[in-house]
Amino acid sequence: MKNTASTDSLAEKVRALVRPERFAHILRVAALAKEIAEKNGLDGERAYLAGLLHDAARDLPEEELLSLAPPENEVERAHPLSLHGRAARRLAEGWGVEDEEVLEAIEGHVYGVDPQNGIGMALYIADIAEPGRGVNGEIRELALSGKLWEAYRLAVANKVNYLQKKGVPIHPRTLAVYERLAHAP
Repeated sequence: MKNTASTDSLAEKVRALVRPERFAHILRVAALAKEIAEKNGLDGERAYLAGLLHDAARDLPEEELLSLAPPENEVERAHPLSLHGRAARRLAEGWGVEDEEVLEAIEGHVYGVDPQNGIGMALYIADIAEPGRGVNGEIRELALSGKLWEAYRLAVANKVNYLQKKGVPIHPRTLAVYERLAHAP
């Protein structure tokens, strides 16, 4: 793993930026991402690192989010909080994280990642299915049983269906991942 900072020092940087409840969520996500990764033959430490950093920018003021991650489309302009994954990636890069798969996972935990990014799929699932949320237990169990791809496909489909039912605009990257997964064998 290319990383010039220790996991402990990164954890302290994240802790300083988020509310205690958010940090507790982050630690649950990191632990679950590690477990999912390991159950699917992936590097658990890299998944843990992605989980540790994924919400680093989640509690930043809107102006700071916009500065770190300028909106790239109308969905992002209308919903600046959707920028927190890209903003967290920028923070992680500034803290010395250079592992591209981990950085893509951090950024993509909001919108979805290319299914070639196993660390990203593990993180996406861990974020939506960590036990503290009280939902998506079936997706979590599917991922923990070694069926990462199937769990990810279901997680993305559930997100798209939920947003459609709520009448919330869906990010173009989420739609692209959804289409790719829906048409894959």
